[in-house]
Amino acid sequence: MSRIDWNDLYRTTFPDLVRFLHRKVWDVERARDLAQEAFVRALEHNPKKPRAWLFQVAANLARDEARTAIRRKKHLVLLKSDREATSASQGGPEADLDSKERHGAVRNALSSLSEKDREVLLLWDAGQSYSEIAKQLDMAVGAVGTTLARARKRLVTAYNQQGEHDVARG
Repeated sequence: MSRIDWNDLYRTTFPDLVRFLHRKVWDVERARDLAQEAFVRALEHNPKKPRAWLFQVAANLARDEARTAIRRKKHLVLLKSDREATSASQGGPEADLDSKERHGAVRNALSSLSEKDREVLLLWDAGQSYSEIAKQLDMAVGAVGTTLARARKRLVTAYNQQGEHDVARG
C-alpha cells in the first residue's frame, strides 16, 4: 500500500474541491468549510483513492447542505418576521397587530429553546461564522452545523405548535 502525501494532496486538491463545492452551495466560506470537513474525514478513513474519495464525500456534504437549505429558509422566515415586528409598522392597525402577534410568537418559540440552541441560532443570525460560533460557545467547529440544524428544526416546531401562523406563508 502506497503512503499518501497529505500535504501535497491538500495543496493540489483543496482549491479544486472548494471551486467544486462553491458551485453547489454558492457560498465561498461554506465551500471552504465543507472542503476542510472532507479532508478531516479522509484523514480518518485513509481511502485508497483519496482524490476521488474527497470529491465523493464533498458531493455528499453539499447534498446534505442543500437538504438543510429548506430548514434554513423556514428559520429565516421566522427571524424576518421577528425583525419586521421590531420595525415601525406601515400598514395601519391590522398590520401592526399582526406584526406584534408574529413578534410575540417568534419570541415565545425562541424562549422555549434551550440556551445552547438559542445562542447558536442568534449568533448565526448575527452573521457569525461557524468557527466564531464554535469559539464563543466552546464547541467543535464540526458540531456547530449539527447543533444549528437541530436548533432550527426545534424553533420551527415550537413556532408551529403555537398554531397562530403558518411559517410557509412567511
